[in-house]
Amino acid sequence: MRTRVLTVVLAFAVLAVAGFAVPLLGVTATQRTEQLVAARTADLDRFAGLAEQAAVSGDTGALTAEVTRYTELYGEAVVVVDARRAPVAQTGGMRAADPAVARLLDAALRNQRVSPGGTLRPWSRDAKLLARPVGTGTRVSGAVVLRASVRAAADDITLRWALVLAGASLFAVACLLLARAATRWVVRPLHRLDHAVGALAAGLPAEHAREGGPPELRKLATGFNRMADAVSTALEQQRRLVADTSHQLRNPLAALRLRIDSLQPRLPEAATRTYTGVTAELERMEHLLDDLLALAHAEHRAGELAVTDEREPWCDATAVAETQTRLWHPVAEQAGIHLEFSPGPAVRTICTEGELAQLADILLDNAIKYAGSGAHVRTRCFAEGTEAVFEVRDDGPGLAEGELPQAGVRFWRSERHREVRGSGLGLAIAEQLVAGRGGRVEFAAAEPHGLRVRVLLPRAEHGAPASKGRTT
Repeated sequence: MRTRVLTVVLAFAVLAVAGFAVPLLGVTATQRTEQLVAARTADLDRFAGLAEQAAVSGDTGALTAEVTRYTELYGEAVVVVDARRAPVAQTGGMRAADPAVARLLDAALRNQRVSPGGTLRPWSRDAKLLARPVGTGTRVSGAVVLRASVRAAADDITLRWALVLAGASLFAVACLLLARAATRWVVRPLHRLDHAVGALAAGLPAEHAREGGPPELRKLATGFNRMADAVSTALEQQRRLVADTSHQLRNPLAALRLRIDSLQPRLPEAATRTYTGVTAELERMEHLLDDLLALAHAEHRAGELAVTDEREPWCDATAVAETQTRLWHPVAEQAGIHLEFSPGPAVRTICTEGELAQLADILLDNAIKYAGSGAHVRTRCFAEGTEAVFEVRDDGPGLAEGELPQAGVRFWRSERHREVRGSGLGLAIAEQLVAGRGGRVEFAAAEPHGLRVRVLLPRAEHGAPASKGRTT
């Protein structure tokens, strides 16, 4: 935003400077040109007066001496002729027979004054020719032509233009500095507010936006800080409730399990079924607490990754997927599942080994639990455009078409799988882990039947070797 504002302000400043400087440059050049023409016209008038006196008296000595001194002093050539075009005085290498001079003499003998056209510029170097008739009215007794040097005038114009451009540049720099200060004054509070909004949206502790800038922004920052405090307090209370409840329930559950286990030897055979049901429910509650803690941690981690500039790690997704598939083989065999991994080329993904291993564990656990005995579960990892894909496919009963959009909803479980133990939080945890890395989880029906789950994460083009330790 600051760059765009500075660009607009600078464009207006350049246009303003150009609108002021360009006409001033033109006026300066025109003024100096007129000064040169006026000065040389006065010299021509003096020579014309001397030539008229010489024509009356017949003595050209004074005229010749004046013209010679003028040429020696200023280095500018002068030609004076009489009414019959006979040269009276010629200096500086210019002759009456020169084509350009002859044309001017003809015009002057017709009683026409000739002044040079155009305006001088710093790069002008060609001399200007001026002509004036000798005499007045219809009594033209001769003509005078003067070749004026423009070098001095062009140098003056160069100096004046340099001063004008220097002043315009200083003005433009001043405008730029003022614009930078003004935009910083306005934009910096917006950046701080944007960062605070991002942190709040990610569920991180509220970060107050420092007040500054115009009164409207200060008022906005004050209102945001009040809102952030309220939202952050509510989120923290909710997170703490989940965490504290999970932790606090562990001890009573552990004590309850010890007491129930101690009762087992004293229970009659008729109570065995009831005892088994109670212990199963205890295990289910313990798994639920573990999943709630894992979900809270995944949400918090996803929020941190969304607003921090943490250096993106990478890992070989193919190697991690193969390792986790191998670790789940004993569990799959015990459940009567045929688990296999389809090898492929290495695929780098923006994710830690620990995060990807946790994702693989969640998907494999779900596939093994719900595919059913005798089913086949296949995993593979491959690249698809700019994304790395980890896929788990089974040929079990799968989900109905209307159930697929709900697969990642917290605590949701398909009616056909109610008898299988689970909390309904596994896929929700996976989605939070993937969202923190800018990825997503897709659910689709497999052909001819079954479920296909794909985890898509951004590919890492370059990177350093991944850390050996896993972060969970």
